Amino acid sequence: MTISTLTLTPLISLVAGVLILVMPRLLNYIVALYLIVVGLIGLFPNLVH
Repeated sequence: MTISTLTLTPLISLVAGVLILVMPRLLNYIVALYLIVVGLIGLFPNLVH
């Protein structure tokens, strides 16, 4: 199974949204991790195939 960037980004968003709904205190950490992951995917697109 291959996961492309187009599939990975919405999946990360969905998981982050669910976690924020379940535990609102995690909002800062989830947003920070999301931005780091999306930034790394943008910088190194060849790592995600």
